[in-house]
Amino acid sequence: MADRPIRVRYAPSPTGHLHIGNARTALFNYLFARHNNGTLVLRIEDTDTKRNVADGEKSQMENLHWLGIDWDEGPDKGPDKGGDFGPYRQSERKDIYDKLIKQLVDKGFAYESYRTEEELKADREAQKARHEMPHYEYEYEGMTDAEKADAIAAAKAKGLEPVIRFHIPMDKTYEWDDIVKGKISIDANTLGGDFVIQKRDGMPTYNFAVVVDDHMMQISHVLRGDDHIANTPKQLAIYDAFGWEPPIFGHMTLIINGATGKKLSKRDETVLQFIEQYRELGYLPDAMFNFITLLGWSPVGEDEIFTKKEFIKQFDPKRLSKSPARFDQKKLEWVNNQYIKAKQKTNPNELMSLSLANLIEDGKIHSDPDPKTIEWARQLISLYTDQMSYTAQISKLADIFFDKATDLTDDERKELADDNAKPVIEAFAKKIRALDTFDAYSIGGIVNEVKQETKVKGRKLYMPIRIAATLRMHGPQLAETIELMGRDQVLKNVDLVTGQL
Repeated sequence: MADRPIRVRYAPSPTGHLHIGNARTALFNYLFARHNNGTLVLRIEDTDTKRNVADGEKSQMENLHWLGIDWDEGPDKGPDKGGDFGPYRQSERKDIYDKLIKQLVDKGFAYESYRTEEELKADREAQKARHEMPHYEYEYEGMTDAEKADAIAAAKAKGLEPVIRFHIPMDKTYEWDDIVKGKISIDANTLGGDFVIQKRDGMPTYNFAVVVDDHMMQISHVLRGDDHIANTPKQLAIYDAFGWEPPIFGHMTLIINGATGKKLSKRDETVLQFIEQYRELGYLPDAMFNFITLLGWSPVGEDEIFTKKEFIKQFDPKRLSKSPARFDQKKLEWVNNQYIKAKQKTNPNELMSLSLANLIEDGKIHSDPDPKTIEWARQLISLYTDQMSYTAQISKLADIFFDKATDLTDDERKELADDNAKPVIEAFAKKIRALDTFDAYSIGGIVNEVKQETKVKGRKLYMPIRIAATLRMHGPQLAETIELMGRDQVLKNVDLVTGQL
């Protein structure tokens, strides 16, 4: 194994959108491959035709690309670039599986099973009544070869379609040195008996197809979630039957909901769990890449923000955690905010485009804004960059520009009850009306003039002006906010406030 080139794979099923947990699996395999100058294979495990969804494969690929994950071989690379180990969709590899299943049957490692679903259900209920773990009971137990042949002939005469089951040797213990968990040992008698490797519709099951594909694609390492630990001994049994060398396994810790401490389940609606949802909210791909990488893997040192190149250079599977990874939504928001602030400096147009799309979607700006509106929106967005955890927040953060208040709150009235408030507001209004150039610089100047004339400073100066001009106690930089609000709206707000003093 040590001499084999590094080849890893990410093998999603096209049954839905890219989940956080699957994204982490893809990301860790990507980092492992790139760190070791290895190969990442994208393989589509689409044998469960009943669960496949339209565009499921396309969605997986688009979201992987959005995250910044690329691969070297896969179904999208075309016949010239796909690699030497295709096809890369399991549905296109059925002939390969059929031949190998026949080999197992011919050698006595597998057999036709005609047990119906009703019979299997009855067996499980009887086992439950006897306080036994559910398991498959060998249907040909105690039969001679002739009796077994007669039973099979009778089942075929009834028109029953068989499944193919793999015979598990009950006296064996399956062991492997797991990259993450260390040495793992599982007795064959705990696996639930002989398991299905080919369904009644002729399609292979996961545990069979994955072994064949990993072997034929020369996969050297399998990094996956630890919910697959129970599958590993079954897969090792198939490797043994063919005389193939298995890959090195690494089972990554579960991801738990940081708020509840429970396993992150797709049924948990308290946490957004699909990459596409975060894309729509305006999370940045580099931020998602950063956050997900730290779900179950720890770098050297205390830093929490890294570039992709830094992650690739540092990635060591020995630093994969044995403890559950905690999904902290607030931490994700903090990470994304760091990237938003950096993006404002390095590529403000990209941030502008995302935020503008959110404003349009929320109906705050016309779907086809003119250049003047776009420039106004650009200035608005820059006001709130430091506060945004994701760009879809812009509509709520900037609500003072879209949701017009008609009355003062009790807290605002309390602020304006001070004796200095009215003269400050009146002086400010007078100067705003007379201002020649209505921009932030000039507005900042007249605020200082009001300070000099009224001898009021600090909170007692700025709070009455902010409330009068914006009808809010809190907001971003005062002068810039007033400029964007516009002279006419500011004066309307001032008249509303002075009428309530």
